[in-house]
Amino acid sequence: MDATRAPHQIPVEMPQYGEQHHIFEIMQVMLQELLIHQPEEPIQFMLNHLRRDNDMVPRIFILGPPASGKTTIAMWLCKHLNASLITKQNLIRNEFSIIAAKAATIFGANQAIPDSMLMELLEERLANDECVSKGWILEGIPETREQALMIQTCGISPRHVIVLSAPDTVLIERNLGKRIDPFNGEVYHTTFDWPSDAEVQSRLMAPLGISEQETAKRLMEYHKNITRILPSYPKILKVISSDQPCVDVFYQALTYVQSQHRSNAPFTPKILLCGPTGSGKSLQAALLAHKYGIINVCCGHLLKEAVASNSNIGEFIRPFFEQEMQVPDQIIIRVLINRLSKQDCIRYGWVLHGFPQDLNQATLLDSAGFMPNRVFFLNVPYDSVIERLTLRRTDPATGERYHLMYKPPPTMQIQERLMQHPEDTEEKVKLKIDAFYRNSSLLEDFFNDVIYVNGDQDPYTVFEYIESGIILPLPTKVTL
Repeated sequence: MDATRAPHQIPVEMPQYGEQHHIFEIMQVMLQELLIHQPEEPIQFMLNHLRRDNDMVPRIFILGPPASGKTTIAMWLCKHLNASLITKQNLIRNEFSIIAAKAATIFGANQAIPDSMLMELLEERLANDECVSKGWILEGIPETREQALMIQTCGISPRHVIVLSAPDTVLIERNLGKRIDPFNGEVYHTTFDWPSDAEVQSRLMAPLGISEQETAKRLMEYHKNITRILPSYPKILKVISSDQPCVDVFYQALTYVQSQHRSNAPFTPKILLCGPTGSGKSLQAALLAHKYGIINVCCGHLLKEAVASNSNIGEFIRPFFEQEMQVPDQIIIRVLINRLSKQDCIRYGWVLHGFPQDLNQATLLDSAGFMPNRVFFLNVPYDSVIERLTLRRTDPATGERYHLMYKPPPTMQIQERLMQHPEDTEEKVKLKIDAFYRNSSLLEDFFNDVIYVNGDQDPYTVFEYIESGIILPLPTKVTL
C-alpha cells in the first residue's frame, strides 16, 4: 500500500491473507487471554499461546438434571473428539494431587466439597498438557450460580455449553434403572441399555441416591440452580431434549460442538453461485448485491460490456460473438480479473455467476488469486428447469417478460404477439443443462466447503438459505 497517495489502494492480497489465516480471530483470542491472565511478560505470553496452537480444541460444558444422560453423552463426545473428560469424581481421584486427597477425605465423609477447593482442582486439571493440547469436556459442573461465576473469574471459558432436558417423570424412571460398571465407569440401564456380556452384567452396581424420593429432591435442587446458571452463557448455549434415543441426542450434541460461532472479524464476501441454466443464479445475485451492497459480477454481461465499449479486449471478443462461438477462457479470465481487481470489489466484495463453468476455468480463477470464500450450488430438478425456461415469453411491443404458467399475459391480444427467445427452446436448454452436469462434479470437488441449496423453492426462501450460509461460519458439506 502506498501511504503517499490517496485514496489508498488496498492490495487484493491483504484481505485475502487475513481471512485465509484468521488473523482477526487470533488477535481477538490473544487479547482476551491477556486481559484474563494479565501476565507480567505479555509478549512471551502471546508467543507461548501461539506455540500451543489450541484455539480450536474442544472446550465444552455438559449440564443436565440427574438421569438426563449427560455422563453418557460426555463420554461419547470425548471418544469422538479425542478430548479429556472431566467430572467431579475424576477430579477427586487424582492420585498425584494433594488438593484431590483433601477433597476425597471430605467427599468420603459425605460432606460438600467447598467451591474454592473444587476450583483449585479444576484449574490444576485444566493446566494438564493433555487438556491444553487436546481440549476437554466438563460434565456436571458448574452446579450453582456461584460456581459459574468462580469459573469465569478463573479464566475458564467454554466454547460450547450443552444443557440436556427431560420431564421429571421420565428422569425418575430412568434413574431407578441406572447401573454403573465399577471397572470402567460405564453407565447402563436395566431397561434401555443392558450389556450383553454376562461378566459385565455380574459386576454392575446400583449407584447411591437413585431412589424416587432422593431423585425428586435432587431434581428440585437442580431446577432451582439451573435457571441462575444459564444467563452466564447466553451466546454459546444449546438446550437438547434428552427424552429421545441416546444416539439422536449424541448426534445433535456433536453437530453443535463442531459448529463455529459467528465471528466478529471483518468479512469481505466473495461469493460464487453455481447451478444449471434457469436455477435462479441471476436473481439470487441481484438480491445479495442489493441487500449487502456487494458487486454483482455476471461474466456474460462483462463480455457484452467489453464489446460495447470498443476496447482492445472487446475487439478480441467481437468475432466470437458474431460467429456465436465460445469465447476462449484466457480472454474471459482477463476481463474478469480486470473487474474483480477494481477497488469496489476489493472493498465491498462480490457475487460471481456464469463463471467458472468447468474445472479449467476454476483453476484459472484460483491462479489469478480470486478464490471465492463462499460457494453455493443451486440444485434444481431437470423438469423444473425445462418448465422455467421454455415457457418464458417476451412482448416485443413493450419489452415486458411473461411466463405462461407463473405470470401469464393479462389479455389474449398480448398473448398472440408474445415471442420466445431462441435460447429458450427445449433443445438448447437441454444442451446447456447437460453441459453443466458434465462438469459439476469436478467443480464441486475443486472448491472446499461447498454449500448445497435446494433451488426449487420460492426465490426468497432460497435467498434466506444462501444468506445464512454467508453470515454464519463455513459449514462442511451441508445440504440446506
